[in-house]
Amino acid sequence: MIRPLAFNYNVQTAVNNHYQKANDFNSNSNQINLTAQTEFDNFVLKLKSFGVNVIVFQDDDKFDTPDSVFPNNWISFHSNGDIALYPMFAKNRRNERREDVVKCIEKNGYPINNVIDYSFAEESNIYLEGTGSIVLDRLNKKAYCAISERSNEDLLIEFCEDFEYSPIIFSAFQSVKEVRELIYHTNVMMCVADNFVIICLDCIDNKKERNNVISHLKGDGKEIIEISENQVNSFAGNMLQILGRNNNPLLIMSESAYNVLTSFQKDIINKYVKIVFSSLNTIETYGGGSARCMMAEVFLPKSI
Repeated sequence: MIRPLAFNYNVQTAVNNHYQKANDFNSNSNQINLTAQTEFDNFVLKLKSFGVNVIVFQDDDKFDTPDSVFPNNWISFHSNGDIALYPMFAKNRRNERREDVVKCIEKNGYPINNVIDYSFAEESNIYLEGTGSIVLDRLNKKAYCAISERSNEDLLIEFCEDFEYSPIIFSAFQSVKEVRELIYHTNVMMCVADNFVIICLDCIDNKKERNNVISHLKGDGKEIIEISENQVNSFAGNMLQILGRNNNPLLIMSESAYNVLTSFQKDIINKYVKIVFSSLNTIETYGGGSARCMMAEVFLPKSI
């Protein structure tokens, strides 16, 4: 996780992230950053209180990186010892990729075999923003991806060939002023856990694509928990299952996401995992991302 140094509304990402809200960010930039830092710190403390091993890096002041709090878009870690680096749509987000972070992960006892670097694709205006673009079912080796300006189909297929995943490709939409616009990242509208999936099927307008997604999820034994587009707007799809103390499974989400879930939805989730939530209102409002985006989960084998 990356502790923000100058978090704020990023105008470069706002062109296709319709979950960002500008409000009065220009006049309150310092206060916005301070509040975001407090939300971040409280979130980390909450995770640690449940026994989650959290490695925190401080953002530096070398570049303008208002979205550094969302590291899962530029790096992913895999159980074969490889990591992937990804091409980013916004030019100021490309500065988030940091070699010192990779080296420090190794120093924390997670040796890296290979670095698969896709960032070269930026030169061709091709993007695939990590586990924002790709929702990985690591157990069944499937990669769910809603194609958008930030999620390129050809590069997704290349990723799947490199990491031996099967691509599940579709288009997902949100209503913006009564117009159906592509959702910028897949992980906004779906979360794949070990035994269940939280997904807004109404975002997949194409019936054939929707049925294909359902078929794969059911075929892998996932219980499907449907959420509405209104719930997606409160980041109810932006969640991540991780392990806490004694390898107990946790589902991490924001307070706003938790508050819009129905009792019925929570009851299903609680059959499988413990829900952990934290207030991330400022980060959600100005950053257009939530709890899942803030965590780059480490699946590298731990050295003995």
